[in-house]
Amino acid sequence: MDKIAALNEILELDPANAFARYGLGMEHLSLGHPDAALAEFAKVIEHNPDYVPAYQMSAQTLAKGNRSNEAVTILHQGLAAAARTGNAHAASEMQGLLDEFS
Repeated sequence: MDKIAALNEILELDPANAFARYGLGMEHLSLGHPDAALAEFAKVIEHNPDYVPAYQMSAQTLAKGNRSNEAVTILHQGLAAAARTGNAHAASEMQGLLDEFS
């Protein structure tokens, strides 16, 4: 069974499983499907608004796709989530990416 099928099986049982949904997004990225990845990251954020890596990867994916305005919006949301969860490392990385747009 491939990774996408395995992750989809997990998500059938638990659609809000942030780890599986994030993994599905990452797998889509690795296969060169950024829009599918962004859709999965958005679902992670919808169900788990404090899952900081989803913001970070969304912003990086948007930035690579020359969608800087959207990336900036996601980075601000991600910085707020990082502050809520005390994730200073992710906040630092996201702030660095945000600074590149200034």
